[in-house]
Formats: sequence, C-alpha cells, structure tokens
Amino acid sequence: MKLFVLIPTVIVLHILLANVDLVDATNCKGCTPLDTYSFEKLVSKFKATLVKFDVAYPYGEKHDEFGKVADATRGVSDLLVAEVNVKDYGDKDNQDLAEKYEVKAKDFPVLKLFRREGGEPPETYKGDFKLDDIITWVKSFTGVYIGLPGCIEQFDRLAGEFMKSKSDVKKRAELLKQAKELADKGMETPKDTEYAQIYVKLMEKIVEKGDEFVKGEIARVENLRKTKVSVDKKEGLQKRLNILQAFSHDEL
Repeated sequence: MKLFVLIPTVIVLHILLANVDLVDATNCKGCTPLDTYSFEKLVSKFKATLVKFDVAYPYGEKHDEFGKVADATRGVSDLLVAEVNVKDYGDKDNQDLAEKYEVKAKDFPVLKLFRREGGEPPETYKGDFKLDDIITWVKSFTGVYIGLPGCIEQFDRLAGEFMKSKSDVKKRAELLKQAKELADKGMETPKDTEYAQIYVKLMEKIVEKGDEFVKGEIARVENLRKTKVSVDKKEGLQKRLNILQAFSHDEL
C-alpha cells in the first residue's frame, strides 16, 4: 500500500519541479515580453529596440547572456530590450511575428535590431553571443549611448569627435586638451580617473602614430586576452578594448 502512495507523490513532485524550471527558464530579468498585439505599439515608442526571437521557454548560456544585456542597458531610455517567445505547437503564439521578420526556428535565438527612424528593415545580429559584442553592435547601428565597463560617456563623445576630425589638426589638439583637463580634474571614482587617463594616452598615441594605431592596438590587446593571464588582468584588458571601441567608430 505504501508503494502506491509513494508513486503518485513522486510524480507530483516531478511535475512541480518541471514547472519551476519553466518559470526560471522564461524569466529574463529586465527583458520586456512582446507578442503579436503589443509588438508594434511598444517598438514604435523607442529610438531602438533589440528583440530576441526564441523558443517558448528559453534557457541556456545565450539566454543568460541576453539577460546581461538587459541588465547593462537598464538605464538607457532610448533602448528597449525585449523578447518574442515563439510556440510551434497549440495556438502557435507569435509564429506570425517570426514569419514576418523571416526568423526560422532552427536559428533560435535570433537577435533583431529595430530602429524607429528611417523606415529601414531590422538588422540581424551575426556575431558572438556575448554582452560586449552585442552592445558594441547596437551602438554602431543606433547612435544610442551605452557605456561598456571602463567607458565614460564624456570621453566616448570626445573620442568620437577626435576620430571624425582626422583632417583637422587644430581641432584634434583642442579635443586632446579638453580630455587632459577633464582627466586631470579627476572623476567620481579613482577607477574612472584611471580610465579617463587611458583615453588621453590613446589620443596622444593616435596623434603620434596615426589613426592606424587603433586597429593595431585592438589586435594587440585581443591577442593578450587569449594568453594565460589572471582574471583581473583579463578584465582590465577587456575594459581597454571597450575604450578602444570609442576610437574605432566615427559615431557612437
């Protein structure tokens, strides 16, 4: 008799645990769920919208990484980070959205970037599913400012102006002077002051060696990150790479 009581109890526990797993799997903190009815209403409200098309109950490394993107951009009012969970069974929820934007189930998860202005079709992300790579990609297509770790908005703006002023030696000198003065005043934290000095040193190197220095420096730092270095050192190198990105685009 006890055996018959135990079996249903075990089954019920399995069902409950499975439901808990599904809830956790669909919970992307900071991501806005979109469906057929809400998609156009919400996307039209933001300068840019990053949408992840995925299975009904997403999970795994890529889902977790997308959650990091939502967390890193939570203070960016011009950008909406959202999810469309597509069902291929039952009522086939959001299947129409997947078809409209040419997203195939075999490719899940798929990132699409929608821009409110210009009437252009959405861009499809084809890079590595990593926080910094995704954010750099979004910045390059939208002009929305998203500060990566190590980056400072004022200095990112100065770096962008500096790179656009390639043929104007006088303007570059003035921008370098502004950057030095800002850095010398000190930032809110000692770490930010350290990062500010990196911007200044990079500007000086570009003046000395030319714009091609940026590409070579990015390659050098990326190669260093691939070597056996400590976690702290690797994080420091990634922040240097993040800062270098400000010098590798004409616009942020």
